[in-house]
Amino acid sequence: MCQAKIILMRDEHQEVVMEDVIYLRIDGDEVTVSRFFEEPVALRASVTALDFLKHTVTLVPLEGEKDIGL
Repeated sequence: MCQAKIILMRDEHQEVVMEDVIYLRIDGDEVTVSRFFEEPVALRASVTALDFLKHTVTLVPLEGEKDIGL
């Protein structure tokens, strides 16, 4: 299986905030992600990188966002 990890980038610090992600949708300034058997989570962030080899998605919170919902 090829689930992804969601990495949150704040300043120069990276943090894995969600693992085993099977779905990602981008709608304007909102990124929706979900895992098996869980409700989707909507985040106010932008995608800055997708690494298909490492199965990672890097997000940056939108300006002014302190808590993106995870």
